[in-house]
Amino acid sequence: MKNRILIACALTVAVVFTVQGAAFATDDARSNADNTRVNKDIETTAEQQGEKAPDRKITQQIRRAVVKDKSLSTYAHNVKIITKNGMVTLKGPVRSEKEKQSIEKAAAQVVGKGKVTNDLTVKQESGGKSGY
Repeated sequence: MKNRILIACALTVAVVFTVQGAAFATDDARSNADNTRVNKDIETTAEQQGEKAPDRKITQQIRRAVVKDKSLSTYAHNVKIITKNGMVTLKGPVRSEKEKQSIEKAAAQVVGKGKVTNDLTVKQESGGKSGY
């Protein structure tokens, strides 16, 4: 009898956690980051960042240049910089074409113009409120 009660309690707890987990998963799906959907459709993602020291150093140098530029928005400061075998891919939203070009220029100064793929997208402000 005692074992049956323990099993019933364990099953009840498992069902409750499964139902709650499904609710959280639904909420997460509705509140994805701006470019989560984009990452699934494009072959280069942040997970593909090269692990070799030269690739990490390139990414670090570009990130420093981008963050140092105080004229860029928070969106621009947080773009994805992915370096693999010396080739750089820039991804994510920025606020203007000027920001897009500035980040590409910063990357090209580190690795050279022909080694940068600019997949940045210009995201317009919504509702007239900036906050960035």
